[in-house]
Amino acid sequence: MRVAPVSACSLNAITEDPTVIHIDQTDGLWTITLARPDKANSLTARMLEQLCQAVDAAMQAEVRALILTGEGRVFSAGADLDEARAGLATSPLWEDLSGRIARAECLTIAALNGTLAGGAFGMALACDLRLAVPEARFFYPVMKLGFLPQPSDPARMAALTGPARAKMILMGGARIDAQEALNWGLIDRISAPDQLLVEARALCVDAQHATAAHVAAIKRLIP
Repeated sequence: MRVAPVSACSLNAITEDPTVIHIDQTDGLWTITLARPDKANSLTARMLEQLCQAVDAAMQAEVRALILTGEGRVFSAGADLDEARAGLATSPLWEDLSGRIARAECLTIAALNGTLAGGAFGMALACDLRLAVPEARFFYPVMKLGFLPQPSDPARMAALTGPARAKMILMGGARIDAQEALNWGLIDRISAPDQLLVEARALCVDAQHATAAHVAAIKRLIP
């Protein structure tokens, strides 16, 4: 259910442009939605800043679970092309965002409603769990484009897939589908499009009924 964005001062900047990022709050669960489907949810610097602020605000609110998802048929195509040409592709904002997600002391889930590409990998790799629809595709063309991946992404990817498969994606330009991503360990479950958020929210129920301290304590026990 969509609820109104919070009115706390820490979220004022996030909701200045509610057409590109939506935040839903329900009983200790926040769902952050990329809402730029006409641009394949490509990310601008402003959106990255808003996402960083949203994760910080969620932690201040002591949420127990956080879901990241997108509108339309693509989770995110990565950097907005115009802004990438102007320098966004090498901005520290990408690493700032993935670092905040990785440090979040709650259950974090990437509910991938479609293809995950380029810099958008960082936020998904930083999550605890990743669900994807069958139509999702995965590629990170840094070799082809002449960029380095975000600093933390190769290690996080290799921890999920193993070093060789991480090199296939980052160095060999491999484009893999959802089933192969599941087989490799890059994602944890394939969900039908109409069940993606249902299943993601179901995984949050136990955390929602726990205290924030208890959720954080269990998360700290898992490397």
